[in-house]
Amino acid sequence: MEIPISELAELVGGTAIDPAGEFAVLKITGFASLLDARPGDIAFFNYDRYLDDLKATTASAVLVGNDFELEIPGVLPIKVEDPSLAFAKAVEEFAYRPRSFQPGIHPSAVIEEDVSFDAEKVSIGPNVTIETGTSIGDGTEIRAGSFIGQFSTIGANCRIHPNVTIYHGGVLGDRVSIHSNTVIGSDGFGYNTAAAGAHTKIEQIGNVQIDDDCEIGAAVTIDRARFGRTWIGAGTKIDNNCQIGHNVVIGEDCIIVAAAAIAGSAIIGSRVTIAAQVGIAGHLRIGDDVVLAARAGVTKNLPGKAVYMGFPAGPAKQAKRELIYPRRIPEILKRLKALESEAGEELP
Repeated sequence: MEIPISELAELVGGTAIDPAGEFAVLKITGFASLLDARPGDIAFFNYDRYLDDLKATTASAVLVGNDFELEIPGVLPIKVEDPSLAFAKAVEEFAYRPRSFQPGIHPSAVIEEDVSFDAEKVSIGPNVTIETGTSIGDGTEIRAGSFIGQFSTIGANCRIHPNVTIYHGGVLGDRVSIHSNTVIGSDGFGYNTAAAGAHTKIEQIGNVQIDDDCEIGAAVTIDRARFGRTWIGAGTKIDNNCQIGHNVVIGEDCIIVAAAAIAGSAIIGSRVTIAAQVGIAGHLRIGDDVVLAARAGVTKNLPGKAVYMGFPAGPAKQAKRELIYPRRIPEILKRLKALESEAGEELP
């Protein structure tokens, strides 16, 4: 791979800052982080905390923001609006080559007779099982070992990676991607508990609906609704190892990071960011444009357009104070002892 720097800059809509023309014939041969880069590589610089890495890099070129003014000897800066996004675009165009879509049905796949699809426009891999009443849109790929339960609907251009399980009645929109070992539509965790302590299962007769352009990570579990639907809004991205309880509703374009858990019937607004290991109790409402910091524990409804953290989760400014104050206790005790010593008294 050899990419003329002018071609790469044009692709990402960038401007190469090369007044002396010393990089005119530069060709990019790889992509790497600032510290891992070698001559011929291109990297990107997006945050000031990586400034030392930038100064130490041996990359030949670095994608930087439009306001970047620093000169790094031997490195060609290419100014772009968003360095991370530009880097991703360059990688997608020149480096990353996913396996091309190849229509066809593997002979080991088990597909019931009334499943609706165009065999010339879908790809179904080895040992896939698709049950009765299911429909599959054009351009969809279902990879090895996956299971699609009866009366499910899979939209167009979806990617179902190996060993995914979609229980009966699941509904996927178009361009949905689900990664390996994820389970969509397992029973919600619902039981009636008798006075004697016995737990009687409540039937979960609803389904799961995942709208267009969602991506669900590996080992995610999304429970089916007790009735109605568990609903993931368009454009939402869910990281690995997350748990979504029954009848949860998640709005559009949310980001849910690793190991987050949302209990049943919670309603999450649109454009919400839920960081790693956040826990949200059941039947709560989270407003639009909320950010929940890592390991927050949400125990009450939270209005939109705000940042929350801590346990129980509260406004970030207040929560930060609450985290800092206990650390000051040794200093406060020391000062108090000094005052009591001056007064002729001592703490026990």
